[in-house]
Amino acid sequence: MRVVIQRVKEASVTIEEKIASQIGSGLLILLGIENNDTHEEIDWLVSKISKLRIFGDENGAMNRSLIETKGDVLIVSQFTLHASTKKGNRPSFIKAAKPDVAIPLYEQFVACFEKQLGQSVATGSFGAMMEVALINDGPVTIVIDTKNKE
Repeated sequence: MRVVIQRVKEASVTIEEKIASQIGSGLLILLGIENNDTHEEIDWLVSKISKLRIFGDENGAMNRSLIETKGDVLIVSQFTLHASTKKGNRPSFIKAAKPDVAIPLYEQFVACFEKQLGQSVATGSFGAMMEVALINDGPVTIVIDTKNKE
C-alpha cells in the first residue's frame, strides 16, 4: 500500500458536480492498493498514520498526532499512486489492484481508521471520477509505502 498524506485545513471530494464528502482540519489520505497488499499492512499503516506527530502543539512545533488533535480524515482511493513510469511516456498501472481485491482492502482500511480514531471518516467513491479540493496546511505532505518502511 502506498499513501500520500496531506495535512489540510479543509478538503472535499466532488462527484458529478456535487460535494460527496468534506472535512475540516485534519488529514487527506490518498490510498493506492497494490495486487499483493494484505490485511496485515492495513493495521500497521493506520497505526502509523494516526500516531504521526505532524500537527502543531502550543508552540507551533509538530508534536501532536491525529489521535491527540481529533482531526478529521478524508480517505480517497488513488490507483495512480502505483503508476510505473520506467518504460516510455505512458504510465503503466499493472501493479494497481483490480477492484475485486482493492475494494475490500479499501473498505477495511476505512473501518480500521474509524475504529482507531473512534469517529467516522469521510471517503471518496471507489472507482468514481472525483475532483479533490484541499487547502494544504503547512504544506505538510508525507508519502508512506508499506513495502519500503522508512
